[in-house]
Amino acid sequence: MGIKIYDDDYFEDKKEYFTMGTFQFENGKTLDNVTVEYMTFGTPKYDENGAISNAILYCHGSLGNFSSMNKIIPLSGGDAPFDKSKYFFISSSALGSPGSCSPSSTGLKNKFPKYSIGDVVNFHKQFLAEKFNINHILGLIGNSMGGFVGLKLAIDYPDFADFIICGVSSYKVAGHDFILSKFVNEIIESDPDYNKGEMTYSLIRTLRLANLAEFNFGLSKEALRAMPNDELAAEFENFGNESLNVDIYDVKYCNESCMNYDVEDDLDKINSRVLIISCKQDPHFPPELDGIPMSAMIENSELIVMDSELGHLCFNELENISDELLMFMHDFEG
Repeated sequence: MGIKIYDDDYFEDKKEYFTMGTFQFENGKTLDNVTVEYMTFGTPKYDENGAISNAILYCHGSLGNFSSMNKIIPLSGGDAPFDKSKYFFISSSALGSPGSCSPSSTGLKNKFPKYSIGDVVNFHKQFLAEKFNINHILGLIGNSMGGFVGLKLAIDYPDFADFIICGVSSYKVAGHDFILSKFVNEIIESDPDYNKGEMTYSLIRTLRLANLAEFNFGLSKEALRAMPNDELAAEFENFGNESLNVDIYDVKYCNESCMNYDVEDDLDKINSRVLIISCKQDPHFPPELDGIPMSAMIENSELIVMDSELGHLCFNELENISDELLMFMHDFEG
């Protein structure tokens, strides 16, 4: 089910690290020497004050990392929507993701401070200021959890970004999606070894089960139905095995931050232009429940509804809406 446009070596060569002195969480807790994993791509341009004026932040989905920007690189050629000669892209691994500051990378495991989507926003914002001296970005592109981050940033800091592209995402986690998150939590918390703060054989098994609960929410129902059962069983098995590469404490903390996300009552605070990308076959955030009502609640917004059997993974087929993206980005070419 994994879809790669560039191989891992390409991104290994691109990644960099930056250390922030201190980061304060919304709950008041702090961590020192906070690591941020990131990469940049494109051409920086500067205003009269020497500040980068064409920065676009890319924000990945749950427990992804900076390399998720591979989804837009195919649209970065000359005269494409994300022409690398016109824009400077920054893609950083979010707070809670293993390449950056997370329960696993710090060794704090279940002693790591609880974090919210607001904390993820502040983590990105502080990194941009400390590393690049950026206090305003041209825009933010986020898919899934990255869309949560984009909307929350536009609400908490209304003048920080000119535009937000919010893909296969929503204004809150509710209904079937909330229950899925709660189910993942129940699986993890049911293991008595969780409180030990170290991986055990039992926790490895529990991690696999918790991640397998997510299997049905990637590809569309149509794509899954088209697979012969033996192929589907093999994909299910591979999905479970690949999930063992993540840490159960990273999964738990990220899952809880998303489960508690709800900005419905604050959407009227958004000043940025917002492009919402939904997919008809998305099992997580179907347009009729998420993209369409969200577009009605955000004043300066546009909606694109994709048709893709990749479902929640449709950002891997953004070339199918290249013309619409080009039209939206035309107003931000500078």
